[in-house]
Amino acid sequence: MEITLHTLGNKHKTRKNLGRGNASGHGTTAGRGSKGQRSRSGGKKGLKLKGFRQNLLNLPKFKGMKSPRSKNQIVKLSDLVKEFTSEKIVNPGTLLEKGLIRNTVDPVKVLLDVKEIKLEQQFEISSILVSKTAREILEKAGAKFLDPEEDKVEVV
Repeated sequence: MEITLHTLGNKHKTRKNLGRGNASGHGTTAGRGSKGQRSRSGGKKGLKLKGFRQNLLNLPKFKGMKSPRSKNQIVKLSDLVKEFTSEKIVNPGTLLEKGLIRNTVDPVKVLLDVKEIKLEQQFEISSILVSKTAREILEKAGAKFLDPEEDKVEVV
C-alpha cells in the first residue's frame, strides 16, 4: 500500500474525558471499576513493586543457560576392560564402534568406577582424557598415552 497524505492515519489518540458525569459514560467510577486498591487515587503506581523480591525468589531460574564448552562423554574403566579384550588401541573412533560413546566430536573421559580392577591388556590410549586414579591403574598395567599433538610433532 502506498503512503500518501490521505492514507495516513491519525497519529494522536483522543484522550478519554473521565469523571465528567454519568451521561458521558465515564462518570461515577471513571473507568476504574468499583472498589479495591487500584480504583483509589495513587493505587496503581507502586503496586508492581510491592513484594516483588518475594515473587522474584519464587520464580525458577531462566531456562536455556548453556555452557559454550561441550560436556565430556564418560566411559567407565570396567567397560574398557570388557569391550577391548583383543584390541589394544583405544581412541574415540574405536569407542564409537563399540557403542560406548555417542559421537567423536565431544571430548571423551575415562573414569574409574571399580577400585579393585584387574588389567591384563596394555592399551594405547590417544585423544582421550583420563582421570588421575584411572591413569595410575592404567600406567601400572603398562598402558601408553599418546597425545594427538605429540603425534603431529613426531611426523613433521
